[in-house]
Amino acid sequence: VQLVESGGGLAQPGGTLKLSCTASGFIFTRYVMSWVRRAPGKGLEVVSEIDSDGLEWYADSVRGRFTISRNNDKNEVYLEMDKLGPEDTALYYCTRGGRRSVWSGASVRGQGIQVTVSS
Repeated sequence: VQLVESGGGLAQPGGTLKLSCTASGFIFTRYVMSWVRRAPGKGLEVVSEIDSDGLEWYADSVRGRFTISRNNDKNEVYLEMDKLGPEDTALYYCTRGGRRSVWSGASVRGQGIQVTVSS
C-alpha cells in the first residue's frame, strides 16, 4: 500500500490550498478514503472522508470550508481547503479507511504533508 500526498505548503489566512493523494497497491474503489491531520501538540483529527460512491463526511471544524473528492479512474483523492486559518496548521495525512478505521487503528496513512497557515 502506498499513499503519496502533494500540494501542501504555506498559505495566508483566508487563503486556499488543494491537497492531492495518489494511491497504489490496493483496489482503490473498495475503500473509504479520508484525510487526517495532526496539529502541533494535539492528537489525530479525522478531517473528512469519502466513500467509493462519493458520499462525503466532514468534521465540524472544517465543514463548509473544505471539500473532499476522489477520482476512481486515477486512484486519487483530493482535499480543497478554503478560508484557511491558523488553526488548520497541521501535518495532513492521506488515509486508507474512514473514521471508524482510524479510531480502531486499522487505517493506513501516507507520510503526511505539512500545511502552514500564517501571514
